[in-house]
Amino acid sequence: MAWLPTDFAHPLRAEIGTGHHLRPIRESDTELDYPAVMNSRDRLWSLYGEAWGWPPATMTVEQDREDLARHEREIEAHESFNYALFDADETELLGCVYIDPADAPADARISWWVVDPLVGTDVERALDEFVPRWIAEAWPFTGPEYRI
Repeated sequence: MAWLPTDFAHPLRAEIGTGHHLRPIRESDTELDYPAVMNSRDRLWSLYGEAWGWPPATMTVEQDREDLARHEREIEAHESFNYALFDADETELLGCVYIDPADAPADARISWWVVDPLVGTDVERALDEFVPRWIAEAWPFTGPEYRI
């Protein structure tokens, strides 16, 4: 059984209410993604390192580009989703939301992060409040698991 209905159309943009928005990440976002990830690397490793081996301390821009290209393909195929958090003009990538298949009883695993300078800010709090509501309203999951 597929984890998403065959006719499901994933959201292309979601406003979080702070002047920031989420949209599916693309390979072309590498120049914004790489500094966001590497400047928050230690905290991201504490969140994702054991499970994903990410982000490695020696990750290059080209490795990040390859990773984002893979995410873009997975989004298109509805295998998993990576939404980037952007400022209004998309001049800064400020975090990500991951939506992945999960093992029963959960039907999706959701996690997210913001860059280190936004930890503890109104933007992080808005994202923390927004994501579960967005998943409930815009996605077809009945039992998502949240890992933040």
